[in-house]
Amino acid sequence: MCQKSQLAKLGLYDAKVPRYTSYPTAQHFDARIGAAHYQSWSGQIPPGSRISLYLHVPFCRNLCWFCMCRTQGTRSDAPIEAYVETLKQEVSRLKSHLPKDVSLSRLHWGGGTPTILSPEMIRDLAAAVVAVAPLAPDAEFSVEIDPNEFDQARCDALIDAGLTRASIGVQGFDDTTQQAIGRSLSFDRVVQVLAMLRQGGVQDLSTDLLFGLPYQSLEQIRQSTEQLLSLSPDRVALYGYKHLPAQIRRQAMIPSETLPRPEDRLDLFKAARALCLEEGYEEIGIDSFARPGDSLVQARDTQSLKRSFQGYSDDPAEVLIGLGASAISRFPQGYVQNAPSTARYMAAIEAGSFATARGHAFAGEDHLRGRIIKALLCGFSIPGDRILQHCPGQEARFESLVAEACAAFPDILVKTQNGALVSEEARAITRVIARHFDAYEAAGSDSLPPTAAETRVS
Repeated sequence: MCQKSQLAKLGLYDAKVPRYTSYPTAQHFDARIGAAHYQSWSGQIPPGSRISLYLHVPFCRNLCWFCMCRTQGTRSDAPIEAYVETLKQEVSRLKSHLPKDVSLSRLHWGGGTPTILSPEMIRDLAAAVVAVAPLAPDAEFSVEIDPNEFDQARCDALIDAGLTRASIGVQGFDDTTQQAIGRSLSFDRVVQVLAMLRQGGVQDLSTDLLFGLPYQSLEQIRQSTEQLLSLSPDRVALYGYKHLPAQIRRQAMIPSETLPRPEDRLDLFKAARALCLEEGYEEIGIDSFARPGDSLVQARDTQSLKRSFQGYSDDPAEVLIGLGASAISRFPQGYVQNAPSTARYMAAIEAGSFATARGHAFAGEDHLRGRIIKALLCGFSIPGDRILQHCPGQEARFESLVAEACAAFPDILVKTQNGALVSEEARAITRVIARHFDAYEAAGSDSLPPTAAETRVS
């Protein structure tokens, strides 16, 4: 059994462990990968493919102090309107590089606050996207919703555009904790938002909760979790707050001494986790829960679960194209990321180019190591047969990597005939184990600042 002292020694509380929503992680992307790669890789998508599209909206009315996303506050709609026009230009430019008959498997709007867009902007932007690639018949169109920036008109506009899943950023309901992170959200407001969506026919509802917040106690997180579960969301993501005021300046507003001790964070997570399991939710990977029968549960059980920039996903598409400032695209050949700065992004698009600022072209052992890391985070195991199907000729290297990791984590990562398995009591350090397979982390970081994709909330 792993005690807290053992988990601490093994690095559970090391804030530098990545979330591994990509491999390599975004901080290791290279400026030598640019717009030419993006255009080439887009053009190599087979005709008739189903791809995914992510649109980033980097604006908020109020900047919450805990948030690690790339956002900017605005009281005026003028910068939002200008940004939407630029997004539409980027969408139109992308169309000229895509093959024929491409459709969308997933469409996700994230931020920031996508629901800061007016109903007219929502309809306008949605129409521009569909003109490039229509939604497939069984596609999922999801939008991140700030309950404080949502009304019936926006709800109607999103539903008219084809919304199928809403992702509601709750984070918590305790007044003391919320004041400490520069946020205000009432339980009644969330009730109203969910009622609007359900009455409009949107039944797939995902929610986020945070643990490790200032002044947060076991009683507080239990109460927030119980309140959230009383609303019967389909999915709950339980993320840990990461305090990095040296990199995220707004976090300096949160006094470090008000944060739970590192060893207490695990108790907070366990308390919320226990309530989810008691309510019949099934565990998905390291930080998520879903109702039985949910597509994430099915993907987990069939070993087709993925970990993407939006968390866990059952998206079957091999290509994800990110649009907007800081957005990341994933191709079979590698990753590309748009300029993080909104001003730089808009200037590049308005100049007639793409805004690609950096990326990574897969090489060497990237696929092998990436699949091992994904398998760990999605299923707490390393299934050699499935991994080596996609990495032919690397059997010896696979065996060597697994043997080295098992030696580094004795009695925690257990060697099996097919690969390896994380012991159940040690699942809390799965990301630490995954880092052992990360060749880029081992080589050292260049200390680039966090990106929206890698540092959303955990």
